[in-house]
Amino acid sequence: MSTQQDTVSSVVRQWQAVRPDIDTAPMEIIGRINRCAALLQQAEDAPLRHAGLTRAEFDLLGTLRRTGRELTPGDLARETFSSGAAVTKRLKQLQERGLVARRGDTRDRRVSHLSLTDEGRTLVDEILPRQLAYESTVLAGLDGGKGDELGLLLGELLSQLEGRLGGSRVV
Repeated sequence: MSTQQDTVSSVVRQWQAVRPDIDTAPMEIIGRINRCAALLQQAEDAPLRHAGLTRAEFDLLGTLRRTGRELTPGDLARETFSSGAAVTKRLKQLQERGLVARRGDTRDRRVSHLSLTDEGRTLVDEILPRQLAYESTVLAGLDGGKGDELGLLLGELLSQLEGRLGGSRVV
């Protein structure tokens, strides 16, 4: 059992009291990852909220910006680990705000190609540095290279999961 004193430590102690025959070590990692994700989602990413965007909307805009090319809704769904329906809904809102442009395919009318408008590109370029500064503040308590170490360990775990599960939507 870990020496950390957090919510997961308490849960692990409770399980060990009622089921001492079960190894709760995986819970210490997976439980903490899940708890961190929930707390980070609750924080609602202040710079994004200030711009009137959700994390999921910003992920779509950021994907269009970082790839630097037109993408289909299916491409965006794969890149952001989102469902097609969720992407369609978000794209409609972003298009209504003038941040995303849609162009029909000349060969297949069922396909559309999406790109950032100038306003969308400007918004992403303005928000990204503030969002990264916010995320750095969230991680500031990890000193002495611990953030780098955590990033490497999480990268290893993610690679394992993506390899084992074929890159399916695990997150």
